[in-house]
Amino acid sequence: MKPVNIGILGLGTVGGGTVNVLNRNADEITRRAGREIRVTMASVRSLDKPRICDTSSIKLTTDSFEIINHPDIDVVVELIGGDTLALELVQKAITNGKHVVTANKALIAVHGNEVFAEAQRMGVTVAFEAAVAGGIPIIKAVREGLAGNRVQWLAGIINGTSNFILTEMRDKGRSFEDVLAEAQKLGYAEADPTFDVDGIDAAHKLTILASIAFGIPLQFDKAYIEGIRSLTTQDVTDAADLGFRLKLLGIAKHTDNGVELRVHPTLIPEKRLLANVDGVMNAILVNGDAVGPTLYYGAGAGADPTASAVVADLVDVVRALTTDPENRVPHLAFQADALNDTVILPIEEVSSAWFLRLQAQDQPNVLANVTKILGENAISIEAIVQKAPHQQGANVPIVILTHSVFEKAMNQALGKISKLPEIEPDITRIRVEYLGSD
Repeated sequence: MKPVNIGILGLGTVGGGTVNVLNRNADEITRRAGREIRVTMASVRSLDKPRICDTSSIKLTTDSFEIINHPDIDVVVELIGGDTLALELVQKAITNGKHVVTANKALIAVHGNEVFAEAQRMGVTVAFEAAVAGGIPIIKAVREGLAGNRVQWLAGIINGTSNFILTEMRDKGRSFEDVLAEAQKLGYAEADPTFDVDGIDAAHKLTILASIAFGIPLQFDKAYIEGIRSLTTQDVTDAADLGFRLKLLGIAKHTDNGVELRVHPTLIPEKRLLANVDGVMNAILVNGDAVGPTLYYGAGAGADPTASAVVADLVDVVRALTTDPENRVPHLAFQADALNDTVILPIEEVSSAWFLRLQAQDQPNVLANVTKILGENAISIEAIVQKAPHQQGANVPIVILTHSVFEKAMNQALGKISKLPEIEPDITRIRVEYLGSD
């Protein structure tokens, strides 16, 4: 059969890795897809820049629209990132009747609803496995492998940069700023690390996973996002003393009242598998009513791991080229006209356990006053640890672990506790999730 011609937008780390995987495994990929997949064009910023892949058989251009508008290109692979130019290019490719493969989580999370609607109208596919968790085939697992389940919740470590930072803080007692600087030197973090350490990257990915898991439209703007900038080595140490590990988690839950969609630092019991995912690795725990908990682990970034997901999407697209567009796997797992407009819960309506650390003056009745306020707000306590002050006459650190409570109740309680004259107003608070182990 006639080979399928591919045009790649962006020939950087992932683009070069995609070419390498396609070349290295060409025979195997052809056997799986049923047709040869051939990269014939690629857009680049500079024609003279050294590449990590062989481009001798690829026409390079600095004009991405040359690829989008070329009549011989069957599938466009978008790897330039962002949601401005990339959106324009993807929309034009769809209008031109070309299938699209993308690794762009921001594009899908923010503009996916409109992109998929236009793709359905044009009878083309937009594949995006590489947009979430790099080489882990989590999209296909949730969308197809768990199609017989009602997914109840999922939780994931889906940003390798933040996980690397928290691992180093725990294992070596280093500060956030120190580890972030190393992450930037190693290439794990960008010069501007905002998307990674402030939780935005993880929220993009969580938005996509929640939509596929629960059959709801993409709603990134309603996700609660909290990053790791404010975390200290003391937070990590205190968590370990109580038998927990501190991770930046993306959590989505389908409750009777609506869907929780949140990214924030989270304490997890140290015996949980997810708590032991370290360094730059990613992992997602998905709980279905039929299968129970399933864990997906692997490299969340990098040239070959992400290229693995891109090529898998290419194989799927090639397999589906001759199928009826109305009978392809839906972009968001559920048929487009069957998505539920389920409400996304505000964070105040979310219930979780809490880790609290207070700095108190060494005076009588301080602990009694604190526990009284917690009790008045129906917050029950699981454990209290009063630590020795760091020096004579200094404030006494008090660590409190609570049972699950709605966030609005915790906000009210901490508002009152912070006004106690014997308590420093800056109270550390971190959510705790047992992930089915409680």
